[in-house]
Amino acid sequence: MNAPLITTDLVNLDVDFGSTPESVITLLAETVATAGRAVDAGILASDALARESQAPTGVNGRVAIPHCRSEAVSEPTLAFARLNRAVDFGGPDGDAELVFLIAAPAGGGKEHMKILSKLARALVRGTFLEQLRNATTEQEIVDAVLEVTSAEKKPKEAAAATAATGAAAATASSTSEKAKTTIVAVTACPTGIAHTYMAADSLQQAADARDDVELYVETQGSSGGEQLDPTIINRADAVIFAVDVAVRDKSRFAGKPVLQTPVKRGINEPNEMLDEAIAAAHNPSAPRVAASASEGSETATQGESWPKRIQQAVMTGVSYMVPFVAAGGLLLALGFLVGGYDVANGWQAISTGYSVGSLPGHEVMVDGTMVTFERSGLALYLGAVLFAIGQAAMGFVVAALSGYTAYSLAGRPGIAPGFVGGAISVALGAGFIGGLITGILAGLVAYWIGSWKVPSWLRSLMPVVIIPLLTSLIVGLVMYLFLGRPLEALMTGLTDWLSSMSGSSAVLLGIIIGLMMCFDLGGPVNKAAYLFGTAGLSAGTEASFQIMAAVMLSGMVPPIALSVATWLRKNLFTPAEQENGKSAWLLGLSFVSEGAIPFAAADPFRVIPSMMLGGAVTGAVSMALGVGSRAPHGGIFVIFAISPWWGAIIALLAGIVVSAVAVIVMKQVWPNKAVEQAAEEAAHQEHDAVTAAA
Repeated sequence: MNAPLITTDLVNLDVDFGSTPESVITLLAETVATAGRAVDAGILASDALARESQAPTGVNGRVAIPHCRSEAVSEPTLAFARLNRAVDFGGPDGDAELVFLIAAPAGGGKEHMKILSKLARALVRGTFLEQLRNATTEQEIVDAVLEVTSAEKKPKEAAAATAATGAAAATASSTSEKAKTTIVAVTACPTGIAHTYMAADSLQQAADARDDVELYVETQGSSGGEQLDPTIINRADAVIFAVDVAVRDKSRFAGKPVLQTPVKRGINEPNEMLDEAIAAAHNPSAPRVAASASEGSETATQGESWPKRIQQAVMTGVSYMVPFVAAGGLLLALGFLVGGYDVANGWQAISTGYSVGSLPGHEVMVDGTMVTFERSGLALYLGAVLFAIGQAAMGFVVAALSGYTAYSLAGRPGIAPGFVGGAISVALGAGFIGGLITGILAGLVAYWIGSWKVPSWLRSLMPVVIIPLLTSLIVGLVMYLFLGRPLEALMTGLTDWLSSMSGSSAVLLGIIIGLMMCFDLGGPVNKAAYLFGTAGLSAGTEASFQIMAAVMLSGMVPPIALSVATWLRKNLFTPAEQENGKSAWLLGLSFVSEGAIPFAAADPFRVIPSMMLGGAVTGAVSMALGVGSRAPHGGIFVIFAISPWWGAIIALLAGIVVSAVAVIVMKQVWPNKAVEQAAEEAAHQEHDAVTAAA
């Protein structure tokens, strides 16, 4: 990189940046912009605060590391503040005195992430923190940071040299060495910038200070990293997964005793985790990485119940299905926008029978019948092409749901039979219900066949030939001979019922959808409602469009309502909730229900019922007004795909008002102790400040 990561004009020593994370982040963003490393301080601050709203960035040592990728940032940058007045960033050991703002370009590659990860690792070293606290000049801070970010030293991660040393040690170790428990660990966080590497170094330092454990760590972060060597994994006595996301290539650890925890516990409680991993290594009944992981399964451990595994598998299938729905649905919406809503009447004939050099007129022959379209020429042709692409993407929805549900249960051998089962479900008219059933069936059958004891010469053929072949055959026969027709009848009945809905029955369905969308804000119930809405889009009926609108509008209510409530009655919310409220409205407008999770997690008994009430109102009003959405996501930004648009606005506003009023009333009549405590602390601080001034 041309410019250094940090310079003296990015360092603020012994400053008062306010009493909230928002004020600190805002002033650090201004520091970055003033130094010429960001084009807009407001955008950078907004991006960092949005990341902060997902999870606090306070860590051990009374340090905070707010971080983000932002379009406003021109080059990888660190801004630093040593605060006179410590600020609560949610750290485990108190308010933060040292704050780093890690600002990365939105399109940055991995090289700068490696440098940022080195800083994160250094933050768990006492000597580095002591340097930061004792520095008397900005240059001392710069020198200390550049020293650790340019260092090449890493935790004991997998490498060829390590593997060779480990193999030699395994054969020539002394009795005292044999007494050590060998543990391998994987650390990973959603953003992959800081917590991944801090957890790795925290665990490694704890292990280095002990004589009863030998630890090797693999980081799965944004800057990449070397995988643990197979020879080390083979001789490991236990595995630690300190992760908030799925572990990549979990198959390598199949059969090992496993301890799985959130990544922040790796930072805050490394010794406790090592003790638990050692205990698991010597406990025959300890949970183990599932045997099915030998073929790539995402199943967590052998100790989990099958209902739990199936639930996780369905959620995995839904998560892999959503990109198909989002891409296909938005392309269909764009097709309508460009070509007109009657483009659906002849998109196939137009997209295949015409070209840019031979554009259609208002009248087009469709299946032997002359059809008149509102638009003509390039607009009609491009609309038909966009619609055709969207239809192609939507055609994979059921197959993706089935295939990746099976993949989650059985690993790679389950993908092919899962997709086959999904395709059969579509062919038989069994729809998404059939896709769910074939996905679960294919996964369970593939898992069962994979457990067979076979000769060594046949073992290599099992995952690529035998399991997919037999499972596809079984799933296909079951669907064609037994389940296909009943499921088709069920889907036909469901479709007919939805198409005939009117009046009170439609309103009731809207209420149920709204309650489900706001119950767990992105959890299994919310996802089930979303699946119900998106899966119906492929049918292309008015009823399916109305269900999709009720789903999306209801899911938009909680973040916006809570943002409004924090604005109307600020004193009823904690400082952290007040900060979250400043950005939650944008998440709500974008149909990101998860923007309300920080509020619900902190105060579930007041927040969740209030949000469900508003969601039910929105769902009911949306269905009563016949609002339909041809887009599966996007919130207010796809208003062009929602009709009537004014009905959507009315339904959304109704739910927001009801939820906002409900949560204010709940917090007013049933006071929150956390809020009262925060208010008392603020009053004490104000009193102390007045006393000191006097």
